[in-house]
Amino acid sequence: MQKLFNLVVLIFLLGAFWHGYGKDIQESGVKAGVSSFASDFHSLINGPEVSAALEKLNTGVNNLMGSLTETLDTAADKERQETEKVKKPSLKAPAEATFSVRNIEMGDTKANVEKLAGEAKRHTRNEYGVDWYAYHENYQNFFMVAYNTDDKVVGLYTNQDLISSRQGIKRGTPKAEVAEKLGKPITKLLKGNVYYQIKSDGEYEMFELDNSYVTIFYDKHEENTVTSIQIVNADLEKQKNGYFAAASPELKQGFEYQLFDLTNAARVNHDLSVLSWDKRVKVTAQDHSKDMAVNQYFNHTNLEGESPFDRMEDDKIKFRMAGENLAAGQNSSIFAHEGLMNSIGHRENKLQKDFQSLGVGVAFDKEQKPYYTENYLRK
Repeated sequence: MQKLFNLVVLIFLLGAFWHGYGKDIQESGVKAGVSSFASDFHSLINGPEVSAALEKLNTGVNNLMGSLTETLDTAADKERQETEKVKKPSLKAPAEATFSVRNIEMGDTKANVEKLAGEAKRHTRNEYGVDWYAYHENYQNFFMVAYNTDDKVVGLYTNQDLISSRQGIKRGTPKAEVAEKLGKPITKLLKGNVYYQIKSDGEYEMFELDNSYVTIFYDKHEENTVTSIQIVNADLEKQKNGYFAAASPELKQGFEYQLFDLTNAARVNHDLSVLSWDKRVKVTAQDHSKDMAVNQYFNHTNLEGESPFDRMEDDKIKFRMAGENLAAGQNSSIFAHEGLMNSIGHRENKLQKDFQSLGVGVAFDKEQKPYYTENYLRK
């Protein structure tokens, strides 16, 4: 894109020169044309109106550069958005379980999953001590799978239209219809010797079905309809003793990449371009999460009074547009993402059509509580 920009500028300059001195070159040759240009330039420099002329020239060049930049940015955005559409798989009702994701049920083998969807794009650690394997085609038909040591499916998640059920529940089903078909959700979860109350503010409901814990997430901004689903094997859920998982470098990195993937999958749902990973602004995000975790505060403005944009500038990151999302206390990347999507300001950042890249940083405090920072950029 930079080469194209340079070429356009060169063509413009050559065109301007020919417009002013082409006649001299045609009539008297190149030497005469160059001499005429040199004479005019000398007169301009030494003339009494040189300041006004230079100011006018500078304004014209700036306006031209602005127009060229806008044109090239529009072309780049169009190029990024023109992603080839991938065909959605034909979905069928699950044979045994209440729910399936992309025709995959709990207990299926990894070989069967990858026969249907190909190899995972990445796998990263989750709060259950196993990995989420992310499957997608440029974030279309996105879903994640967790496997046990026997390569059997023990966890499923999707936030795209890949949900099937024997009751007809799918992405876009109204919350009231879910209640009619599944009954009352559970209100507490036993971890060790402690019951944890499930307080979701209506954003999600958890059901105990088929020896699994099924969490259905709702989109407040889409009339409280089903937006995504997480299914976790009951034994896997019960082996996690506390509300928060033990902090580790692997879990930190897992949450970061999972938030990045979840955001891009959500953008694809809304026909938006996929964001690239920005490793430099990821450091800015990481530093802010760590600062909040260590100093026990939660705010876009840090204790030195710096805004997100101040912190980016301190890290020598240039941008024309930027945004920041924060979350804290959610026990996983999935719950953090779903909560941000139900918060209008954070949702707008995730679905901002003009952003081009994203960096995510996660840190844990002494009680293993995660702090999440997402920094968005357009350079």
